[in-house]
Amino acid sequence: MFSFFRKLKQKALEYGKSAEKTAVKHLRKNGYKIIETNYRCGRGEIDVVAKQGKYLVFCEVKARRNKNYGSALEGITPSKIRKIRLSAEDYLVKRKLLGVDCRFDVLTIDESDEGVRIELITNAF
Repeated sequence: MFSFFRKLKQKALEYGKSAEKTAVKHLRKNGYKIIETNYRCGRGEIDVVAKQGKYLVFCEVKARRNKNYGSALEGITPSKIRKIRLSAEDYLVKRKLLGVDCRFDVLTIDESDEGVRIELITNAF
């Protein structure tokens, strides 16, 4: 029984890594310079830290294989936004980047029978 759940969790982790690689490619194609991926701290995680123009961008990547749990965008809850903001604050303090122009973007990947839909939302919150 536990090995079944371990396999499910492993599949989910692999899907998440694949989605983040797809997101990084899409961001690069749209002029983002990737600085760091998977920044973790005690407050949470930031999927992608990038630079676009004058902005330091904290980008949340959310992917869904189907609509069973809603769209990818629906997966970004107020609680998740709060953790991202706190993690960004941690990043800025640790890197001594206070006063830098920042924004929060979201990249969603929704899969369906029609194919894969990628949406990039700049200045999402």
